[in-house]
Amino acid sequence: MAKSPSAFRTISEAAEEVGAPQHVLRFWETKFDFIVPVKRAGGRRFYRPDDVMVLKAVRRLLHDEGLTIRGVQRLVKDQGLARVAAYGDPGATLEIDSGLSPALEASAVSPAPDHDRLRRVLTELEAAHARLEAVLRR
Repeated sequence: MAKSPSAFRTISEAAEEVGAPQHVLRFWETKFDFIVPVKRAGGRRFYRPDDVMVLKAVRRLLHDEGLTIRGVQRLVKDQGLARVAAYGDPGATLEIDSGLSPALEASAVSPAPDHDRLRRVLTELEAAHARLEAVLRR
């Protein structure tokens, strides 16, 4: 008999649903202060449905999107846990602020590079480098 969608999950059930081993879920608890399963007598962990969604989001961000642990921590700090948890939905579109200027971000995510835009960005970077060199020579 299948569990209700609102039922708590054991660590083995959560690990299977998330697609990560149990020891990884325990490790994430040490790195992400927002992962806090309910602990019963004897230290057994039980994950709420929202916890599982957060775990799925963390797995997706770390493994599929290539963010670092620190990157996920920063993302939660900048965007909030609710928004990050929504990434646990496989159909959710990720909107991660890379911190790049719009010109650099556009060139970084463009499937086919726009050579004119890349040349403009390179020209801007070279000009900034020249200004920096001039300041350092003073």
